[in-house]
Amino acid sequence: MDEVTDETFDDEVLKADLPVLLEFTADWCPPCRQLAPVLGAVAAEESDRIKVLQLDADTNPQTVAAYGVRSMPTLMVFRDGEPVKSMVGARSKRQLLKELEDAM
Repeated sequence: MDEVTDETFDDEVLKADLPVLLEFTADWCPPCRQLAPVLGAVAAEESDRIKVLQLDADTNPQTVAAYGVRSMPTLMVFRDGEPVKSMVGARSKRQLLKELEDAM
């Protein structure tokens, strides 16, 4: 899964052609590690419908602050440069795909 930073956020997320599922993550976060294979599978299977990216919350405080992220993992869906959905916590692939249906 590709990573995004404060510096690349605008180009990779806000200007993306597809909807973007962005995970705000941290190395110290066990639920983030649990979610990683789920996001990897969604990224591989739905690459024609949604772009899946990660942002390390500890090294990219500007974006974290801009979107008021306080818990890890936080998942945000961006479409046409705007956040359209926010979810907190790990979930199964089936549950995540169900929650993403209206955003893709």
